[in-house]
Formats: sequence, structure tokens, C-alpha cells
Amino acid sequence: MHHSPEPHDLDTGTLAHFVGAAAVSAVQDELAAQGFADLRVSHGYVFQRLLDAPPTIGELAEKLGMTQQGASKAVDELERLGYTERLPDPRDARVRRVWLTPRGHEAIASARRAREALEERLRRRLGEESLATVRSLLTELLDELGGTEAVRRREVRPPR
Repeated sequence: MHHSPEPHDLDTGTLAHFVGAAAVSAVQDELAAQGFADLRVSHGYVFQRLLDAPPTIGELAEKLGMTQQGASKAVDELERLGYTERLPDPRDARVRRVWLTPRGHEAIASARRAREALEERLRRRLGEESLATVRSLLTELLDELGGTEAVRRREVRPPR
């Protein structure tokens, strides 16, 4: 006789993965409610690379660990949805760079607000001290598993 698995039966990595997936899903739902239902999680990885300075497609591809063709396809889609645009580099018109549009900036602001609201919800559920402990432990686990540097360098890439 098999019983349905309970969360406490799961190994730590799987449990952390499910928590992360549920958090991402909650943020997606909030984004959709704010009028950004056309955004997918994978778009967030692209947005992260457009915040500092507008990259070329080649630079974007390198940062995302994907082919130029893949990066170009992702940008085409975001352009069609109104979040990005390719414009000539002011210093060299032959070079085109990927810029966030005002809608792109709005989406990022909306996602930040959604993540802050989720954090507040978790704080209400667990209390300040317990949430701080959970965060500290998850940070230690990330470090143990070798993921800290990628986060620090903003090199977290889309799942394979």
C-alpha cells in the first residue's frame, strides 16, 4: 500500500525546489493580476541582463549561456510583447543594443513589488525571527551546494 508523500517525507533539495517553485508561481500570479500575464519565468532571466547596461545580442547570449540564435529568439518575443526594443548604439550605429521599454521597466517594478509582498506574507506566517533563520539556513545550503558564487556574480542561468 502506497501513501501519498507528505512534504516532511521529501529530501531537503526537493522540498527547497518545491518551495521555490511555489514562490515563483505566487509572483507570476501577482504579475498576471497587475496586467503582465504574458510574462514567463524565463523572461526574468533576460530582464536581469538588461538592468545594468543594454547588451548586444552576442553579449546577452554569453551572459545567459545560450546561442546567439536563442538569445535573438528570446528578444524577438519580448519585443513583440512590448518589453524590449533593439536600438542603434549611440556611439556606433552599426551596433544594435537591447533596451527595456517603459513597459519592461514597469514589469520589473511590478515583479519587485510582488516579491516584497510575498516576503511580507512569509514574515506574517513565520514571524521575523523564524523567517530570518530559514533564510540563513537556505543561504548556508546554497553555499554548501556551490551556488553562492553564481548568485553573487548574477550568473544564475535558466534551468537546463
